[in-house]
Amino acid sequence: MRHIVLALLMVFFVALSGCSDKAAGLYDIAQFEELQKNKKHATELYEEIIKKYPDSEYAKKAKERLVKLKEGANGAAK
Repeated sequence: MRHIVLALLMVFFVALSGCSDKAAGLYDIAQFEELQKNKKHATELYEEIIKKYPDSEYAKKAKERLVKLKEGANGAAK
């Protein structure tokens, strides 16, 4: 059930962002995933933004978030 809700939210955010700024929608979803403690999916979304929209402001933000997520993962492993 949770996956269905998340999938519907993803579709909703991407639809709201419009065709011209899908990076913004993906970034919003990644932020939501972080809040839900789903770091794996957030990481995947940030990587997708960087790959598909490398020149966008969201790619820069996504890179910053990836660094923070990796720092958190390394800190948890200690």
